[in-house]
Amino acid sequence: MRAAVAISQNPNDPLSGLLIKDVPEPRVEPGWVKVQVKASSVNMHDLWTLRGVGHDPKNIPIILGCDVSGVTDDGREVIIHPVIADAEAGEGDETLDPNRALLSERHDGGFAEYIVVPERCVLDKPSTLSFEEAACLPVAWSTAYRMLFTQGQLRKGQKVLVQGAGGGVASAAISLASAVGATVYATSRSVKNRELATAMGAAEVFESGERLPERVDLVIETVGEATWAHSLRCLKPGGAIIIAGATSGTNPEADLGRIFYQQLRVIGSTGSTQEETAAMLKFVEKHQLHPTIDRVLPLDRIHEGFQAMIDGGLSGKVVITIP
Repeated sequence: MRAAVAISQNPNDPLSGLLIKDVPEPRVEPGWVKVQVKASSVNMHDLWTLRGVGHDPKNIPIILGCDVSGVTDDGREVIIHPVIADAEAGEGDETLDPNRALLSERHDGGFAEYIVVPERCVLDKPSTLSFEEAACLPVAWSTAYRMLFTQGQLRKGQKVLVQGAGGGVASAAISLASAVGATVYATSRSVKNRELATAMGAAEVFESGERLPERVDLVIETVGEATWAHSLRCLKPGGAIIIAGATSGTNPEADLGRIFYQQLRVIGSTGSTQEETAAMLKFVEKHQLHPTIDRVLPLDRIHEGFQAMIDGGLSGKVVITIP
């Protein structure tokens, strides 16, 4: 079968390590399921792997692609929960399993004609979504769902600030929070992304760092150093920042005085459980939500899709279809 394989890592020329090649079809072990891949979207995690960031080189070569939709042998249309883990090892929460792995870290991913995954990772695709749309959901949307509803306990009528509206998790958070009836404020340095945030349901959008009309109950933070001080200033007393990334840096000035005096909560969040991914899919179907796609490309043009992500300026996901 044809697949896009990471064969080497290079921080300066990451795409030199991405090769489309023929590889053997995967073997199906007991308790695992084979899925014919229909679509798989490009994720920053794939690029980090090619750059050698957070990915053990001993696991190279490996098929990339952690966002996958497809069809099982019996015709079931599915998406793949992207976290392979043991809930018992995480004391009931698989995201706390120290041996958890995202697809394409230790197990081949979805830029291939077929993929095998544990049975529990195979979830029904919402009937309201195309395969291309469904392939945008597993990582970003389930991460955003956990941030908002598990960690943040978001309720209808609350106020939410989403920093960096152009990111995949951030844009998903805007759609999910607005659908539940929260008032969503969003920030971005990009005019194009501010317009996109409005289209996704943000009540108002602002330049990064701009003063909001009111303080919020919850901040969705994936930017890090560049927005941290603003995030703290925007919280009402007793509010919470939920952090699932720090793309601009991991060591901002903490401002501990503000945190303890206003009793702010700082909560980390990583990935999602299988139950949260399943709940997210039901939520998406119920509220008729649709992720934003920038472009759809065939597997043999995957380098073009990665380059577009590297160059920036995307409005939505790059989706790779598999013949």
